Amino acid sequence: MSVVQKIPHLIPIHPDNAANGDWIILLEANTVVGSLGRKLRVARTTQEHKIVKRFRWFRRRSFLLIDGYDPRIHTLYFCPQLYKRNDDGSLVPLDGEEIGNLIADALGGAVKSRLPWYEPTDHLPNDAIITDDIVTDFDTLVVGQHS
Repeated sequence: MSVVQKIPHLIPIHPDNAANGDWIILLEANTVVGSLGRKLRVARTTQEHKIVKRFRWFRRRSFLLIDGYDPRIHTLYFCPQLYKRNDDGSLVPLDGEEIGNLIADALGGAVKSRLPWYEPTDHLPNDAIITDDIVTDFDTLVVGQHS
């Protein structure tokens, strides 16, 4: 039996994302196999930000520390707290998994298909996992449930 070692990885982020309490959504692409497999799955969600600051060339840069992050299969999103209405009409917060599934569904068609295995390499792939740009600025976002 093989044990996968979780290696921490530093991901450069904008300083504004380092200071807010948004959800961190880590999506994983092309790891579910089989006919019913989704191209994207929610690998991890958290509101805990492990920030590392590094100084280089007299500039401070912020990095997010995520154990087990692999840029060949993972992509990272920040999302504010989202809400839905319950049966009596009051707002209830969505949990991280629900928010991650909304993002995964929105990006599902833009995932570049790759084999679930890859050859060892000395460099990262040139193209990203998500091939299309998504709208990132919303005046209003309405998330509906299909019946």
